[in-house]
Amino acid sequence: MAGFSRATMEQFWQRWLDANRDAERVRDWRLLADFYAPEASYGWMYTPEEHFMAIGRDEIRDYALGTEMFGLDGWHYDYVATVMDETNGMIIGFWKQRAGVHDENGREYEIAGIGGSWFGYGENGDGTGHFAWQRDWFDLNAAAKTFLAMAESGKAGQPLLDRMALHGKEQPGHYQVADLPSTIWPPVVEEADR
Repeated sequence: MAGFSRATMEQFWQRWLDANRDAERVRDWRLLADFYAPEASYGWMYTPEEHFMAIGRDEIRDYALGTEMFGLDGWHYDYVATVMDETNGMIIGFWKQRAGVHDENGREYEIAGIGGSWFGYGENGDGTGHFAWQRDWFDLNAAAKTFLAMAESGKAGQPLLDRMALHGKEQPGHYQVADLPSTIWPPVVEEADR
């Protein structure tokens, strides 16, 4: 594998971080869709049998960054550490999931545990970068506990309460493992000859 320029990847990553702050500020993560290749995949696991997967930039915009983020306005996902591998074109970003809302003790609601995103980096013909794939991880039980604590305290906004009332399996992009349109492991990793 030829690899990528570390400097180019770092510049792309900084643009990504800046765009995340902008998206959080305007409360619209769909603005991030242009960072993905037209045929990119983006997925994560809710339970061992229920996964989310978006295929292509339009589904990433509409589902991963759209309907899946419904009710999370005001939340922020602060990247606190990054691991970059220019040889394999991979980036791992570790983030904290925070609500932007404080409890009665003045502490911001935060989903416990380690969350993050694993990205496959690629380059366009003009030398600019894109994400060819992304896989996220987070603790669903910790997320549910935080959502319930916010609801019980009266601190959850109506959009979050509405989100909690949705039946996840009926939402676009939710699949049983056997029906996933892409592999759980990113395809380029799944198919690698080890």
